[in-house]
Amino acid sequence: MPRLAAALRGLAAAAAALIAVAAVPSGAAAGTVPHRPSPSSPASNDPKAPREFVALRDVDPTIIQEMRYATPHDFMGVPVTGYRAPMCLLTRDAARALHRAQRSFLRRGYSLKVYDCYRPQRAVDHFVRWAKDLGDQRMKAEFYPRVDKSVLFRDGYIAEKSGHSRGSTLDLTLVRLPALPTRPYVPGEPLSSCYGPKAARFPDNGLDMGTGFDCFDTLAHTLDPRIKGPQRAHRLLLKEGMERAGFVNYPYEWWHYTFTPETFPDTYFDFPVARRSLVRH
Repeated sequence: MPRLAAALRGLAAAAAALIAVAAVPSGAAAGTVPHRPSPSSPASNDPKAPREFVALRDVDPTIIQEMRYATPHDFMGVPVTGYRAPMCLLTRDAARALHRAQRSFLRRGYSLKVYDCYRPQRAVDHFVRWAKDLGDQRMKAEFYPRVDKSVLFRDGYIAEKSGHSRGSTLDLTLVRLPALPTRPYVPGEPLSSCYGPKAARFPDNGLDMGTGFDCFDTLAHTLDPRIKGPQRAHRLLLKEGMERAGFVNYPYEWWHYTFTPETFPDTYFDFPVARRSLVRH
């Protein structure tokens, strides 16, 4: 019996070893066989983010994230190339500064909500291709109802480079707490103009800033004199709080802020928006 028990134990150990080997991807143990992604997997040679980049959720999980470009609810009507996950990536300095701003807003009963953070160059290239296709105007009624698509380059709404690609720029708003949920956009649903009354615009749990996010209209200029009353007060509340944390507003978009000094003031990155893009420390 002892010999039988020992034999059985030996068989069990061998089976466990086989299972463990089967669970390891081919070549992982020896490091000699490269991983071959399936046809649906991202390319294995995608660039990685520098170590200075972090996921915002790892720095401040209380900041609400509604990452629009990972969804079809944007000015193109389709998810944007390069957004493989609905997550905010930023340089560490920008993320820490945003955390400081969030702490200040939380004490006053508000939370920040980000719409977009780091944006890969491939996403900007997608914008450019879309802007040149004048026949694709499926989202015009919401995002640029008063602007002809042919002038988006001339008027600066679309450009071939974006500060977002440097990692210290983001788009955001303020939400009054407790935050109400925002329903998802349904592709093909009727659209409402981004500058109409808040009750008529697409639902957003953010404060009424006078226009929706990514509204291609002069009413989106941060200090446009036509924006008055509570809407102007909300813009100034966001602006003043962000400036105290070291951010600078882009005056033509109330939602657009850049942390200064930028970690990478002259570098435009192209790694995808995904957890796997971050270097593990």
